[in-house]
Amino acid sequence: MDPLFVIHPEAVAIVDAGDKQAILAHLSGIFARTYDLDAETVLEFLEEREKLGSTGFGRGVAIPHARISGVQRPVAALMKLRHPADFKAADGLPVDLVFGLLSPENSGAAHLHALAAISRMVRDESIHEALTDAPDEEAIYGLLTNVSDRSAA
Repeated sequence: MDPLFVIHPEAVAIVDAGDKQAILAHLSGIFARTYDLDAETVLEFLEEREKLGSTGFGRGVAIPHARISGVQRPVAALMKLRHPADFKAADGLPVDLVFGLLSPENSGAAHLHALAAISRMVRDESIHEALTDAPDEEAIYGLLTNVSDRSAA
C-alpha cells in the first residue's frame, strides 16, 4: 500500500526554536533542504495557513501544513523541540513536537487523508510518548517508519 505521505530521514530534526515564528522558519528550512523547495515560499505558505487559525493540535503537538506547488505528493517533516514553545495551540499548552505537511496545490482529499493519518498517529498515546522520549533523529525516524509500515499492513 502506498503511504499517505513521504518522510525522508533528513526531514527529522531536533532543534531549538523559541517561538512560533522560529518554529515555522526552521520547518521551512527542513522542507527546502530535504525536498528541494524554496524556504521563503514554504514559509510564506505556512504563515498564510496559520493566519486562518493555529495548527497547534494540542497535547504538545503542532501540525503546520499547506498546499504548495513543487511537490508531487504529500511530504512531511518532524521537528522535536529541545524546549517546549508557545504555538498558540487550542489547549494553550506549549508544543514540543512539530509535524509539518506539504501537499500539491490541487491535492484536495490526499492532503486531508495525510493530515488525518498524522493526527491519528500523534493522538496515539504510546506513539506520542515514544516520539517525545526518542533520544535522536535516527530513533524518531525509525519510530515513524515503523508506525507507517504497521498502518499500511
